[in-house]
Amino acid sequence: MENAAAVLGANLAAVLGFMACAWVLSLIVRDASIADVCWGLGFVLVAWTTFFLAQGTGARKALVTTLVSLWGLRLAGYIGWRKRGQEEDRRYRAWRDRHGRRFWWVSLFTVFGVQGLLLWAISLGVQVGQVASKPATLGWPALAGALLWAAGFIFEVVADLQLYRFKADSKNRGRVMDRGLWAWSRHPNYFGETLVWWGIFLIVLPTPAGPWTVISPALITFLLLRVSGVTLLEKTITETRPDYRAYQERTSAFVPWFPKQKRS
Repeated sequence: MENAAAVLGANLAAVLGFMACAWVLSLIVRDASIADVCWGLGFVLVAWTTFFLAQGTGARKALVTTLVSLWGLRLAGYIGWRKRGQEEDRRYRAWRDRHGRRFWWVSLFTVFGVQGLLLWAISLGVQVGQVASKPATLGWPALAGALLWAAGFIFEVVADLQLYRFKADSKNRGRVMDRGLWAWSRHPNYFGETLVWWGIFLIVLPTPAGPWTVISPALITFLLLRVSGVTLLEKTITETRPDYRAYQERTSAFVPWFPKQKRS
């Protein structure tokens, strides 16, 4: 673990530099919501930067880097595909309207800078797990973590695919998505994402500093539940879709559970 500080510092610099470049691009295209595409790519950057800098156990480095890369590239690709031909996301438009002419400068800190710091903090497990040289082999926690990651990844992919197909059908315009996984959870994609990061945590847990990396899955879970995920999204939806309240009453907010019967 002697090079941990150097790896963490290098990754922080790499992430902030990457987000600064994304910020410049956002000024050119006048679309700050490209930060959402860069989110997943930032984790891939951290995983591979750590892979080449760290001197930890090879098998754990390969496993963590592969899993994070699959997740990050899939997420960035999906958001990029969904965003094609679209204007700036309404959340960022609201911030642009609020700050006016100052938004070009404010967005460097409030959008790209904040996301860069959060990204780096959430990826602490990715970094620490690759730096550690002990244990030298992967045990049952790594297997359990990989299985949990796989479950979360599949859950997230299926949920995103179901939602995309639902929105692509013009007959569903203005309707609430309550089919497939969305009948069991109002945010199955977010639930799957948290499983992904708790899986990474289990893989890293046996390392000397592994228990401290609980901050990674705990932070992403908190953000998705209380900050940028469930809370923010549902506030917007309930204001524009009256039927959503009935959906809230019969469907679990996060953890999938048996839906209540629709009221007649």
